[in-house]
Amino acid sequence: MLRSSYTLAILRTQPVRLVLTAGGLGLCIVLMLFLLGVRRGVEEGSVDYIRAQRADLWVLRENSWNILRGTSLLSTGHGVLLREVPGVATVSPVLELLPGITRREGAVSVFLMGLDPAAPDGGPPRLASGRGLRTDDEIVLDVAFAEKYGIKRGDTVEIRQERLKVVGLSTGTNAFVIQYAFVSLTRAQDLIGVPGLVTAYLVRVDEGYDSPDVAAAIAEAIPGLAVFDHETFVRNNLREMESGLLPFLATIAVIAAVMLTAILSLLITIGILEQRKEFAVVKTLGAPPGFLPRLVVLQTLALTGLGCLVALALFPVLSAVVRMLTPELTLLTSVPDGAAVAGAATLIALASSAFALRRLRTVYSLEAFT
Repeated sequence: MLRSSYTLAILRTQPVRLVLTAGGLGLCIVLMLFLLGVRRGVEEGSVDYIRAQRADLWVLRENSWNILRGTSLLSTGHGVLLREVPGVATVSPVLELLPGITRREGAVSVFLMGLDPAAPDGGPPRLASGRGLRTDDEIVLDVAFAEKYGIKRGDTVEIRQERLKVVGLSTGTNAFVIQYAFVSLTRAQDLIGVPGLVTAYLVRVDEGYDSPDVAAAIAEAIPGLAVFDHETFVRNNLREMESGLLPFLATIAVIAAVMLTAILSLLITIGILEQRKEFAVVKTLGAPPGFLPRLVVLQTLALTGLGCLVALALFPVLSAVVRMLTPELTLLTSVPDGAAVAGAATLIALASSAFALRRLRTVYSLEAFT
């Protein structure tokens, strides 16, 4: 109790420094939570479209294993053959392109998915407004993409001199660095100038058949194909994303943690030097050997706790500002994420204290009389 009271008394002696220190720590914690939220958003958003499909199997060209950064070229003839395989219930073709939607500021790239409007799979996971595709002159855009560029339902957009009417806005189609858009398969094939081209087929399996057996039957009946069950294909695409952007975000998070450790160690060391004479008096009065180290650790943990409270207040404001300025940037956080960041901040505080405590060894009782 005495140690806690003394800790609070020390912190209250310099209120301006206390506010600045807690604010600085809060901003560092906000940065860590922000990076974790971005990572979660990228991780979920990059595969949300794929995960939302109800297909049992994904069929691509041999040696292709994802659609985020892979290339797969099939033909509509493959679809005819797939429908003849025993156990295949439905076959949904998709053609993935990477064109630019023409804007005043220049072309803006999208993942353009060509699909058969009559097929059960391949479309956007959810519609925020409007409806799905009916004709070849229509397009469905991601809602974040539409917000960023001021596009509304009923507007027209241009892709390679083709004007398409926006009939719907979708969610679950924001892959962070790029967003999905949807047109008919016929329109997508016209845009690329190669009739009959398909990227992948989404297959549903008949009741009474097992997906592995149907996958093996497809591979045997149609050479040159790669067949993945749904969960494996989701993991493939997630692994592809993790090999690119996610390590970059993790590196920034580590740098932020190192910076926080260095800053906190410096602040604690400065505090010890400023209170050097008071600590010498405490030693002279016969304080136990571990009293001062525990005092410094408590002081550090108190500052970190205040920083967490500041971060808790600032993060919703930051999220709202980010949402307003960059609608395509999705922050996904949860209570466990906040607890994990708070735990990491506590470990950083303890590590910072360990670095700074070496200064206490140079505090001698005789300094109380100088």
